[in-house]
Amino acid sequence: MTTLSCMILNWVWLRPKYLERCLRKQGLVGNSYRLFFGDTKDSSMMIKQACSKPIELFDDIVPRVLPFEQHTVKRYGKNSFTWLGPRPRVNIMSPEQIKDVFTKIGDFQKPKPNPLTRLLAMGLISYEGEKWAKHRKIINPAFHLEKLKVIYYISYLFKSMWNQ
Repeated sequence: MTTLSCMILNWVWLRPKYLERCLRKQGLVGNSYRLFFGDTKDSSMMIKQACSKPIELFDDIVPRVLPFEQHTVKRYGKNSFTWLGPRPRVNIMSPEQIKDVFTKIGDFQKPKPNPLTRLLAMGLISYEGEKWAKHRKIINPAFHLEKLKVIYYISYLFKSMWNQ
């Protein structure tokens, strides 16, 4: 019984507070950890509030779809963290840091997806190791500069046709 209570205490309080200290030492800012739920209550409240208002066709969709994330970026900046229960989620928006995450795939541990996510949304972002390297090699030619230039030109033509 004592072991179980120590494991629960570690899961819901000690480990999250330790991770919070580590993130703050690295220069990240965010809300302090709150027992059990973290920021999920605030996030769900903001989503309900955002969905209660009507949205026009050309309105900015970010405040509607990701209100809590937008609030976090406005409040703490582009390098911040939030809490999904007892697990921190790090937000990085600097292109250089995002590039590091995608190129140094072995240095960053990914969270284990829940069974529903594994069933519905497995892809390159969730793969690790050899499977990631294989799939990255398959899709890499699609992102060569010459192909991206063609895509940009086609989207420009489409936009011009749309405006006429």
